[in-house]
Amino acid sequence: MTLGRADQQRDLFDEGARFCEETLPGNSIYGFLARERDRLFPDELFVDLFTGTGRRSVPPSVVATVMVLQRLEGLSDREAVDRYAFDARWRYAAGVGGYGGSGWARFAHTVLVDMRERLRRSQRPDRVFEVALEAAHAAGLVGRRRVLDSTPLYDAVATMDTVTLIRSALRGLLKVADAGLEAELRAALAGCDDYVAVGKPQIDWDDPDARAVLIASRARDGYAVLAVLHGRELAEAVEQASALLATVLGQDLDPGEDGVFRTARRVAKDRVISTVDPDARHGHKTASRGFDGYKGHAAVDPDSEIITATTVTPGNTGDTAAAEDLITDLLDNTDGPGTDGPGTRGGQEPIVYGDAAYGTGEFHEQLGGAGIESRCKTQAPTAAGGLFSKDRFGIDVAAMTATCPAGVSAPIRAPRNGDGGGIAYFGQACAGCSLRSQCTIAKAGRTVSVGPHEQALADARARQTDPAWVADYRATRPKVERKLAHLMRRRHGGRRARVRGTDRVDADFRFLAGAVNLARLAVLNVRRTANGWAVTT
Repeated sequence: MTLGRADQQRDLFDEGARFCEETLPGNSIYGFLARERDRLFPDELFVDLFTGTGRRSVPPSVVATVMVLQRLEGLSDREAVDRYAFDARWRYAAGVGGYGGSGWARFAHTVLVDMRERLRRSQRPDRVFEVALEAAHAAGLVGRRRVLDSTPLYDAVATMDTVTLIRSALRGLLKVADAGLEAELRAALAGCDDYVAVGKPQIDWDDPDARAVLIASRARDGYAVLAVLHGRELAEAVEQASALLATVLGQDLDPGEDGVFRTARRVAKDRVISTVDPDARHGHKTASRGFDGYKGHAAVDPDSEIITATTVTPGNTGDTAAAEDLITDLLDNTDGPGTDGPGTRGGQEPIVYGDAAYGTGEFHEQLGGAGIESRCKTQAPTAAGGLFSKDRFGIDVAAMTATCPAGVSAPIRAPRNGDGGGIAYFGQACAGCSLRSQCTIAKAGRTVSVGPHEQALADARARQTDPAWVADYRATRPKVERKLAHLMRRRHGGRRARVRGTDRVDADFRFLAGAVNLARLAVLNVRRTANGWAVTT
């Protein structure tokens, strides 16, 4: 398929375009795309996605416009092409004119599927996000302050129970095996299940004995199949399927004293919840609010509310694990976009804001080592039962001593692993201490654990007692919450992922961020001038 090109000759008498120009707000996304589309993503931007021979494609600038509007309005592919065909605003934004001209009147929804796949396989899969961010940089909208946060992304599959996981993993393994290997694997099965039907076996699910027999039989089949494959050189697909089967068997089953496998009375730390989407995980945004799927992480410039970076991780990943990927432009400390280069807000000191999820000692030290001020909130230490918390003890990391509220000092004994932390024991001093009832209920006396980043945490807690620090934090950090609300306002393709697998969800989330950035550029009235991108009044 060759590159199709949009018609650059505009019909000055097109009634649909004239109607939109007269009625749409000046800062609408439709007017912005109609005016700047050819400069943001001209057809030539996508030339690497097509070959030199074949039939012409729908102009990529038109398809990209439809994809951007689709993400902003949370539409399916079929809904998006219907909106393009019958909504004058979409046709105006895509630059195809009304229905009396020669522009593209309609195209199949599979064109959108094909374009996403072409972008995914290309060297620049995130080019729409990149061009929007480059325009924001050139217009001077991106400085050196970042606000970080994450939000749950629900997976696009159903969470499976233990029986369904095992059966689905076995079915997947039998499916990818060649005819000879499949025959060997089926010969190892007990014969109680052919693993062809998708649904659950028909048993009395209210009978605990029947459930136990079912689980034990499927476990025997799973381990028997793995025994057949043990020590063999396997094709990549078979190896991946067998590894998935081994994972689901090991995470959900425990052998009893009688050798019979039973459902484990625990939840594995990194439990696979679906064989259809093995990357999805159980996650918790708060202690009482769980979800299944992924986490979408974003960094936002708090002044312009432009999203500068995104990434997606499985739902059980901590926020700080993805933080470095969100601030690479600050950590690199180059003269490119985001620093003091041309077109950016110069003179700003780099600052990173985040809630308590980012207030770890390790992240504070990483930011400090890169010359970035950390305004990530750090939680105060707590102790059960209202006893003295750790901050009531004077900890001298340099001298490796800790002093209790009664004035007794104890050495901090370093652990054998040499991670830089340690434990202070006050056992002997606690015996006759008048403050014991307020400090500890342990028979052996109070102990205080000192982490490897204790000094960084102490410094952070001291900084956030400054009223100026508090005022700046309260005025700045909530802005990322509003931007995440913009990303999640549509359930389809927003809160609910449309695709499966971390890489695909990551690319889809970044495209959504690019569409939201384009809408923000429209609100800020960014235009392409003779001197480049600029905010106009």
